Amino acid sequence: MTTYETAAPASAPAAPAAPASSLRTRTHSWEPQPASVPGLADMSGLEILRAALKGTLPAASMTSTLGFRLTEVGEGFAVFEGDPGDHLLNPMGTVHGGFLATLLDSALGSAVMTRLPAGTAYTTVQLGVHMIRPVLADTPTLRCEGTALHVGRTTATAEARITGTHDGKLYAHATTTCAVLRTP
Repeated sequence: MTTYETAAPASAPAAPAAPASSLRTRTHSWEPQPASVPGLADMSGLEILRAALKGTLPAASMTSTLGFRLTEVGEGFAVFEGDPGDHLLNPMGTVHGGFLATLLDSALGSAVMTRLPAGTAYTTVQLGVHMIRPVLADTPTLRCEGTALHVGRTTATAEARITGTHDGKLYAHATTTCAVLRTP
């Protein structure tokens, strides 16, 4: 859950600052990933993601931090939706590319994860991102669909696209190479 509010500062800073009425705060909460989930090592990547989607396992805390969520998962694909906002702006007044890159990386990695057997992990070793159009603070929800292209013994590749749920336009796309980490 993420909430936004306008709040006056507890004490006025000595340095020049924005007027108190324009200061905003953002709070969010998340359920921490348990250090040891019984049976987790026996679950495939798809089973883990389906459990997170159903709420029987906590979602990754990164999703709460940046304001996106897993909405769909299946064999070889994963879908996330994200909500831009003014808390994500860069100095030029557009949403920072890191938000889009993280949304893409999450869908790419999760798409790969859906094809991994129990006891197998992955890590991103290459991420190529192409930003097509700017995302603004008031841009409505974005949808990111990731698809696994190849999942082998030691490497995996995937592609993803971010489109606007409101306009269907392409905002960014990416590819990844992941290392597949199998237990001996």
